[in-house]
Amino acid sequence: MTKNVKISLALVAVALAVVAALLAANRTPDATADASAQADAAQGKTAPASVLVRPDSHRLSTAKDGTVTVVEFLDLECESCRAAFPHVEQLRKEYAGRVTFVMRYFPIPSHKNAELAARAVEAAAAQGKLEAMYRKMYETQESWGDQQVSHEKTFRGSAKELGLDMEKFEADWKDPATAQRVEKDRSDGLALGVQGTPTFFVNGKRPQIESVDDFRAAIDAELAK
Repeated sequence: MTKNVKISLALVAVALAVVAALLAANRTPDATADASAQADAAQGKTAPASVLVRPDSHRLSTAKDGTVTVVEFLDLECESCRAAFPHVEQLRKEYAGRVTFVMRYFPIPSHKNAELAARAVEAAAAQGKLEAMYRKMYETQESWGDQQVSHEKTFRGSAKELGLDMEKFEADWKDPATAQRVEKDRSDGLALGVQGTPTFFVNGKRPQIESVDDFRAAIDAELAK
């Protein structure tokens, strides 16, 4: 084998490793917890409604008839989730009153600030500011995401900017019950076969979404039934 061929093969191996790393970046290592749920998802089966949307799940928009529900499992530190955010907002406007949009937390363990950010949003929700904090997380993500240092100060500053009662925010943010609430969402995601973020369900099904048009088509198909 010539030296040039060896170098070429080495470069190919490096390129494949990089691709694999990118694909794994937004996957959680223990997402194989429920193999049967993942198999069901792969076969296009409908996720159980009782697990997909809990009574305390956060509904960003609510449809009058409740016939179509979109559920997103998201990681607030995930760049792909931030990229999807404006499209989700666009669809919420387009389908206002006709489609329910539900947000569920799925912080990926390798993202140092993801769980902390989710708890901050949950603490803001206790003061009626869930959507404002959720939005601010994406607006500021470039300043705190993909870092291995805690950004408590950043999130505390966001809470102040939103005019939250800081004493209550701090208490709720650090309350073990808040962490349990976030983990419950994540556990449900794992049980449903969620492996990365964002993961969307439309009426319990996981459509292949590569563009906002694909997303719209999946919603329209359910509305047409």
